[in-house]
Amino acid sequence: QVQLVESGGGTVQSGGSLRLSCAASGTVRVISAMGWYRQAPGKERELVASITNLGITSYADFAKGRVMISRDRSERMLYLQMNNLKPDDTAVYLCNAKTLVEDVEWWGQGTQVTVSS
Repeated sequence: QVQLVESGGGTVQSGGSLRLSCAASGTVRVISAMGWYRQAPGKERELVASITNLGITSYADFAKGRVMISRDRSERMLYLQMNNLKPDDTAVYLCNAKTLVEDVEWWGQGTQVTVSS
């Protein structure tokens, strides 16, 4: 089992920055990849960015050039640096951890990000 706890959300003005953190605990050695998703009211959950254990990153088109995902060497902390935030970025941001076993994954409880215009 893996537990994920996000932090770092808040309210910022358009054009501002935030750094989200996700602390992983438990059997972290089974994690093969981690990612950040977001879900706005009335919308489906969508991937923002992901990173594998080999350090391979992937970004949604809306995130490219504004967002950077990183993981520390202990592999217990995941980060999401978000710059030039826009009101459309307002959502709950959730941390996700996947394993090599199909459909085995874990989610954090989410952290609210609100961008005011």
